[in-house]
Amino acid sequence: MSSAPLLEVAELSVVLPTERGPLRAVSSVTLSLPAGRSLGIVGESGSGKTMLSRTILRLLPPGARVSGRVALDARDLYALSRDALRRLRGRELAVIFQDPMTSLNPVLSIGGQIAEALREHLGLGHATAARRAVELLAEVGIPEPERRARQFPHQLSGGMRQRVAIAIALSCEPRLLIADEPTTALDVTVQAQILDLLVREREKRGMALILITHDLGVVAGRTDEVAVMYAGRIVERAPTRALFKAMRHPYAEALLAAIPKLDAPPHTRLAAIGGAPPDPTRLPPGCSFHPRCGYAQERCRRETPALSASDAVGHRYACWFPLPGRKAAPA
Repeated sequence: MSSAPLLEVAELSVVLPTERGPLRAVSSVTLSLPAGRSLGIVGESGSGKTMLSRTILRLLPPGARVSGRVALDARDLYALSRDALRRLRGRELAVIFQDPMTSLNPVLSIGGQIAEALREHLGLGHATAARRAVELLAEVGIPEPERRARQFPHQLSGGMRQRVAIAIALSCEPRLLIADEPTTALDVTVQAQILDLLVREREKRGMALILITHDLGVVAGRTDEVAVMYAGRIVERAPTRALFKAMRHPYAEALLAAIPKLDAPPHTRLAAIGGAPPDPTRLPPGCSFHPRCGYAQERCRRETPALSASDAVGHRYACWFPLPGRKAAPA
């Protein structure tokens, strides 16, 4: 397997026009993802995770201002024509959205929606595409796939609909799959099944995967690397094991502490991050996390830290007083 980057994002920023003024949704994000590898992007609602994914997909609202570069297999996605981008989406770059009830067409059968993607991107005939649609439903664990293919989204459970969305995303064998909060509104058991299915299919197909979530527990053991986002920036990035072994940013530590513990006594108060994420139209000076950080000092309120390398290979963080030890970074 090649270690050359399949996806390259360089100094990517997105500013959206709003009534309150320019909203900086993504700020100077740089990352790369080799073919066949997986990256988890973690952060609270409003941290910029979904906007980053939509920027990669070129699915931004009118008026959005984009700077920086997004390249898939060395092709600049923002230099492609609309027709070229349309051919690339689905065939090489696929996405699973949060809510399959709104991403699936309510008036088309399940099999018809999968077959449509196969006909459009792979040029299959109607009969061949219909057979392949049934096979894909079976591959993602849907029982009675022939009968389910004739049904409509409202006739399936939430977990089944998400499996259908995965089948559509995988139908054309994409090289990169972006899964944006793929287990939203599903119960815990079904969540685990969907996540394990994604990991299994990624490994079987050798594709790259970006898994977007607000829950650090979701990416543990399921991704090769993790990027933690806050206020539109990546504040920490590391190989998954290295991150959980030694988190350096207080925000990453707070996200981990907020995960409920199975062995905690009944009625144990859940840990919470005090305050709220900043208004992206009026970001505070210095480190954006400093109003909520228990370790913040005067420098944090004045200067914005850049991603800097730690002793561990591939581990980078943006903090003047990183954990553990919290020794000040050099000026």
